[in-house]
Amino acid sequence: MTSFYLSKPYDPPQAPTNLPLDESWALFGGISPEQFMGRYWHKKPLLVRGAIPAFKLSAQSGESLESPIPTQDLLKFALDDEVESRLVKSKPWSFDSGPLTKRAIPSIHKPDWTLLFQGMEAHHPAAAKILSWFRFIPDARLDDLMISIAGIGGGVGPHFDSYDVFLIQMSGRRQWRISEQKDLSLNPNLPLKILQNFKPEENWILEPGDMLYLPPHIAHNGIALDAGCQTWSVGFRSPSFKELLQEGLWRLAESLEDIPALEGKFADPEQGATQSAEQLPDELIKQLRSKLKELKLDQIDGFLPGITAYLSEPKQQAFFDGPENPLNPREFSKKLGTSNLIPHPKTRILSLGKQVYCNGDNMVQGQKPDIGQAWQTLSATKMLTTSKLPKLDKSSLYEAYLAGWLVFQP
Repeated sequence: MTSFYLSKPYDPPQAPTNLPLDESWALFGGISPEQFMGRYWHKKPLLVRGAIPAFKLSAQSGESLESPIPTQDLLKFALDDEVESRLVKSKPWSFDSGPLTKRAIPSIHKPDWTLLFQGMEAHHPAAAKILSWFRFIPDARLDDLMISIAGIGGGVGPHFDSYDVFLIQMSGRRQWRISEQKDLSLNPNLPLKILQNFKPEENWILEPGDMLYLPPHIAHNGIALDAGCQTWSVGFRSPSFKELLQEGLWRLAESLEDIPALEGKFADPEQGATQSAEQLPDELIKQLRSKLKELKLDQIDGFLPGITAYLSEPKQQAFFDGPENPLNPREFSKKLGTSNLIPHPKTRILSLGKQVYCNGDNMVQGQKPDIGQAWQTLSATKMLTTSKLPKLDKSSLYEAYLAGWLVFQP
């Protein structure tokens, strides 16, 4: 009997809404998410062999699995102007941003190149399902899922990231060398952020189904060993305090427009003659201090709404189109009773207590309690089905549907 391998794409399962956080997961080598967060998260690397057991189990049964996105399908995304893509060549180092032409995309059999695709959770359902596995980490920390595909020898050079990343091998093999070196200086003569003095301390070869977790500032270099090598990277951002406070302050300043009391003019009828006219008046400082205290602008609660709104903003490349044939409010309400309403893959939703921010906007403010509860459910479970929402015509829920931020599950 002639034996042969049937190759088929791996179909990632959708994680359950309530993740078993205290149970062992194959994804983390037999430890629970709680143990992973306590021992490794933001602390030290973790290599997991067979993090996705389906690859090894399929091989043992004589059936090989390929990436959820076959090579030719993935390469087509490089032609799409809605997908953020980059082409990196290593001999010599060069960098080009997409979209690319068909001629510019290297043959899969040529060496020393890699294509990077950002935000793939918005463009392919398999990538979105992979992200569901990691929802025990706060949504506010999530950046995106990046996919790299490379020819033999392809990579982006030794570098470091300022965020946590899970590197999942989906097709072919990749060699990873890592180092906890303190010298993170970059080579000033190259078009990429490549370390000047990389000194590897660990060396692994990852096969399909393996995963490597790296916390921030771990130097690493990944080199493709097979044509069509695919690595899926789930990244978690670490915004700087400067970035967060700047955005929070900017949105806080905008919110002052809605406070009529601040329209009043400064008055100083008790101001006396002064020999120090160049100095900011004590009376002005006194009254400003009083206003700040009244507005509680010296407390973190004043900044958090703006910061939450900022972190809920979609990526710059995200554009939304409303439905071609939108349902009227009555039809929308009826369908909501039988179908799941979910966020568009490009949509970001975050909560601050009972306030819910979607793509930078507070969707609960000024809404009736039942609409607020609906948004809270959407934020927590990324899904909503209910028939108990009357008068949806002017609700933020219906407006988000018209804007394309929310869609009915196919």
